[in-house]
Order: sequence, then structure tokens, then C-alpha cells
Amino acid sequence: MAFIRDLRGFSPRIGKDCFLAETAVIVGDVTIGERCSIWYNAVLRGDVNSIVIGNEVNIQDGAVLHTLYEKSKVVIGNGVSVGHLCNIHGAVIGNHVLVGMGATLMDNAQIPDYTIVAAGALVLSNAVLEPYSIYAGVPAKKVKSISPQQAEDMIVRNAKGYLMYKDWYQ
Repeated sequence: MAFIRDLRGFSPRIGKDCFLAETAVIVGDVTIGERCSIWYNAVLRGDVNSIVIGNEVNIQDGAVLHTLYEKSKVVIGNGVSVGHLCNIHGAVIGNHVLVGMGATLMDNAQIPDYTIVAAGALVLSNAVLEPYSIYAGVPAKKVKSISPQQAEDMIVRNAKGYLMYKDWYQ
């Protein structure tokens, strides 16, 4: 069972049909939607502000979600994949987004629907990205636009795969 801890009067809220790995850590003001998966060694630390996750989201192994005290919140839409070893610090992520392995999203960055943040990218604080685009580099810059079909193939397919993987563990 995951380590789930109340803190400062806040209790994590977990939706139906979620997989929480045994070594996942979920603390404080955290809301997780339905059919989500929180993988091994992921940390969702809602101690200084809230973390809100939509439905069918996967937070992969070693990812860390945290916020800036009273200044930023983590908000993640539906159908999002957050790759292994990502740092999401107070960013707002839309629906159907793929955040590649090891990427970092800083406070108040705005990641719109159908965006890909490449592995290892650094999205700076207050950055506003464009939908149907791929961002890469340090700092992250738009490297190309993608079509709705490419978004479906790359983003939605990844998230659906994690729905299947989640079911293997339940």
C-alpha cells in the first residue's frame, strides 16, 4: 500500500479504480481523479499548496509533484502522462499532455491540451506553451507543431497504455 499521510488538516482524496504503487508517497492536499496510476517512488507532496489530478492520469516512477508555498498549485487535466523522474513544481497542465522522462515544469508554467514536453526539457516559470506542439531543450522551446492525428498517436496512445498497465497491478 502507498504511503498516504494527512497533513495540516488535509487528507489526500483518491478516486475510484486507481493504482497506487507500494512505494508511492501522497501527502496532504492532494486530489487524484478516477482510473489514475501513481507509480513506484513517485512523490505527490501537497504540504504547502494543493495538487489536483484529473482522470486517467499516470504519474510514472520517481516523479515529484510539489508547489511553491501559497503561490503556485499543481493542476493536471485528464489523460496526462507524466514520465519517469519528472519534476512538476506548481505547473498547470491541460488535458492529453505527454511530459517526457526527466522533464521539469516550473511554477505557474501553462502547458495546454495536446502538448508534448520532450524528455529532459526545462519549462521555465510562467512560460505559456502552445497546443499541438512539441517543446524540447533547456530552456524548452517549441521545436515543431503536431497534427491532431499525431497527438492521438503519441499522447493518447501512451495514456491508454498506462490504463492497461494499471490493470495488471490491481
